[in-house]
Amino acid sequence: MGNHLKGQSSPYLLQHSENPVDWYPWGDEAFEKAAQEDKPVFLSIGYSTCHWCHVMERESFENADIAEILNRNFVSIKVDREERPDIDSVYMSVCQALTGSGGWPMSIFLTPEQKPFFAGTYFPPESRYGMTGFQDVLLLIADKWKSGRDELTESAGHILAHVGAGTDKAEGIVDCFLPERAVRIFTESFDETYGGFGSAPKFPTPHNLLFLTLYAQIHRDESVFSQVKKTLEQMRRGGIFDHIGFGFSRYSTDRYYLVPHFEKMLYDNALLILAYGAAYKASGDGLFLDTAEKTAAYVLREMTGAEGEFYSAQDADSEGEEGKFYVWDHEEICQILGEKRGRKFCRYFGMTRKGNFEGKNIPNLLNGNEAADDFGEEKETLYAHRKSRFRLHLDDKILTSWNSLMIGALSVLYCATGNAGYLSAAKTAQQFIEKNLAEGNLLFVSCRNHVRSGKGFLDEYAYYTAALLHLYEASGEAVYLERAKQICGEAGRQFADESRGGYFLCGTENDTLILKPKETYDGALPSGNSVMAYCLVRLSQITGEEEYRRLAERQLAFLSGEAGQYPAGHGMFLLALLMHLHPMQKITVAAAQEDRKPEQGWKGRIRKELPLYAEVRILPEETEGYRLLNGKTTYYVCKEHVCLPPSNEAP
Repeated sequence: MGNHLKGQSSPYLLQHSENPVDWYPWGDEAFEKAAQEDKPVFLSIGYSTCHWCHVMERESFENADIAEILNRNFVSIKVDREERPDIDSVYMSVCQALTGSGGWPMSIFLTPEQKPFFAGTYFPPESRYGMTGFQDVLLLIADKWKSGRDELTESAGHILAHVGAGTDKAEGIVDCFLPERAVRIFTESFDETYGGFGSAPKFPTPHNLLFLTLYAQIHRDESVFSQVKKTLEQMRRGGIFDHIGFGFSRYSTDRYYLVPHFEKMLYDNALLILAYGAAYKASGDGLFLDTAEKTAAYVLREMTGAEGEFYSAQDADSEGEEGKFYVWDHEEICQILGEKRGRKFCRYFGMTRKGNFEGKNIPNLLNGNEAADDFGEEKETLYAHRKSRFRLHLDDKILTSWNSLMIGALSVLYCATGNAGYLSAAKTAQQFIEKNLAEGNLLFVSCRNHVRSGKGFLDEYAYYTAALLHLYEASGEAVYLERAKQICGEAGRQFADESRGGYFLCGTENDTLILKPKETYDGALPSGNSVMAYCLVRLSQITGEEEYRRLAERQLAFLSGEAGQYPAGHGMFLLALLMHLHPMQKITVAAAQEDRKPEQGWKGRIRKELPLYAEVRILPEETEGYRLLNGKTTYYVCKEHVCLPPSNEAP
């Protein structure tokens, strides 16, 4: 058996290559076949570690009867949303417009001209619990295609007109009051008891926490920062954090952060390292630094390849059950650790004979026990035992955008700790991108086994520019700044909307789809437009070049118009706006010889004492204009258009 997915590089597509469904990858061959045979197209979009994608595959795509209906009446296309965010964006907007929600697996029915006329997400194989069965949906649409074609095509036209109506907004002006409005929204939705915002499910959205942290610092607003601290502490205590192997799961299914959706994504962990690192720099709270370092340890141990590249995700499912790999029996713990140590460990981490999750236990510290514990040896023993249970599926494709996030996270962690190992890992991953995912100034979306996928979209360029800026700020090496300027310039060439502002998701090097999306909302990941705003603001402030200032202000004005209705949905843009409104201080350090011993890592030791959001230059000796004061390491600080007297105390 097999279908047209054989030979693809995407782990998600390869998972479906032995289905009885005659899947095609997205491309001309599939749509030409649909046109020639006069069939509608069934488009299924997902990713390789998606729990409900697995469920629908087992129930429907491996079902011979359903496969026969699909093969007889449709041309079926599989898309990996992580490799084709453009397709995912276009048809997710359709799904949300038609159903009021979206998610994966996404199920879209199209004409051979790629025009959608029906959408949904997961369908059970047969109708049950008020949900229409997939088989019934297929038969109904197949019949309608033959007997009521005009109605379907007319519907497709209306859908496209509706979805495309919001893509032609004019530019706005920079709105300085958006941060305050967003803070009010966050405060109104803050869960004072359990942290986080809104009700279950609770997603980490670390970029919102980064914005709130910086806002609290600038305005000296402890009440706002308390929301950040409560949320970060609750996530660390809850089951969303893996207390045995470290790292964070994708989101919490409940209000308490106890029960996670167990898959682990590289992007969540990278962004959370950024959030915990920033909170540590703002507060000095060791719990936040410990969490950031343990999360980095997880990524470097389990999500890192031989050349320093970072893999995409680990699955939630094992042996057909979500979370089975991660949960424990009380008796099992006692058998592995011994009765006395086992009972003590279970008591500390909230595990009982009855269980706290479907008869099993998720280790957690929601009982109030200290997060800094003495169970290191026990955790290592349990970690080794857990690894013997079942090998979790690893999505080992290397995504340029997500690797860029991790490069930025490790650079920030270096600035927080002075540990040169983090900076070295960030540099190694950047070298991997240059070697495998770049050709000159052109970037590619992903690679696997050194086979590249298609050319990059806006997110690749925006995220990689940000990563290079983080590397420059951490290392002080001008080569990263120059490369950031090159990649940012290429983003403008390919994606900028010169007439109405902002950047399109797809550019001059990408396929043409039925719509040209321009994403601005920050969901689980910050939008490419928000990250471009951040990059342009930082480039403007670092270089002092007028062109970057102009581009930054135009992008901030465009996003102000987009964010006006609900500013809390644009956290990364708000972070950039705060940086623009309150320029970060410039710090030049003339290092005394006594602080350069030993030579290894001395810049890191100085850097960790300085603020995170600052332009830092560390000189290996005094120079003209930057003399040592009292023969000691001296700090020259400029902020708010004023240069302060030199000082031997770190600002």
